[in-house]
Amino acid sequence: MAIPGTPTRRAFLKGSAAAAGAAGLASHPLAFALAEAFPSRNVNVVVPTREGGGADRNLRAFTGVWKKYLKTNFEPGFYPGASGRVGYEVYMGKRKADCYNLIFGNMGPELLNWVVQKPTFDINDYVYFGRVDTDPGCVFVGAKSPFKSIDDIVAEGKKRKLNVGTSRLAHPASIGILALGEHTGAQFNLIPLSGGKNTVAGAVTGEMDFSVLTSGTVAARGDAVRTLLVFNDKNLLGERLDNAPTMNDHFGTSLPPMLSSRAFAIHTAAIEKYPDRFKVLADTFKQVFTDPEYKPVVVKAKGNWEYINYGGIEECKAYAKDIFEIGERFKPYLTGKS
Repeated sequence: MAIPGTPTRRAFLKGSAAAAGAAGLASHPLAFALAEAFPSRNVNVVVPTREGGGADRNLRAFTGVWKKYLKTNFEPGFYPGASGRVGYEVYMGKRKADCYNLIFGNMGPELLNWVVQKPTFDINDYVYFGRVDTDPGCVFVGAKSPFKSIDDIVAEGKKRKLNVGTSRLAHPASIGILALGEHTGAQFNLIPLSGGKNTVAGAVTGEMDFSVLTSGTVAARGDAVRTLLVFNDKNLLGERLDNAPTMNDHFGTSLPPMLSSRAFAIHTAAIEKYPDRFKVLADTFKQVFTDPEYKPVVVKAKGNWEYINYGGIEECKAYAKDIFEIGERFKPYLTGKS
């Protein structure tokens, strides 16, 4: 099956052309005046998850600095449900394509949604333009778990099928553990527990044999949990993730990093209609990463500075391509039909 036209491929070309056009127009007095006039009101942000979670903290930390450059405020609206699908349906169906409306999503799980089941809208009608972070998935257990290493889990998984807590079936961390099972022959039964808080609780209480989740969330739980494996090229958090090994290093695999990646997206039509406005958004977005105020804000919000990194349209496009490819490979498991 061909990879769907990612939300960055066609729009990437249009967005690049729009940005180039905006740059060319910058010398024109009228165009410059129009660009200066944006934004003239607050920017609305749809968040396809619950208030108070990791996405909320990440959003507030970032926009708290971004608003200095845009000289306006951001108004978030939270729309949880159906693994993020509800928020995207609201954004695509009810928000104007005018650059005053953005969506702040978690690209990994939410792109995998479209692999599992296509949305009601064309996925080329929105484009991710601003990546904030890359947060790798990990395998973890509760502090009292009998499993002391990932090898213990693999050995037990060869004897019986282990129940694995995950925030949702269609998640990069879910794919990571499925790939481990495919490589080692261990058997894993994914059980979606609806959100990071419940996924951590599943491991801590022993309701699950173990859980998989984004490692940033796991690191924040401290001594209540113990990390056994990281789905990345390197364990960037070291002791905060119990110096757990990476899958590729430990098992000799070549799995791409299984990353959740929070990013801002916008209607493709907004880029086409208002290239000057989009250029303001894209340029000021990038400025946040070099602002000395940003790191302290991230740390205060209990974020992991090691995971913060800028990505524009091109980087988001590459990420989406990788996620779609591996999502198609494991689609039967993600839909519960394996």
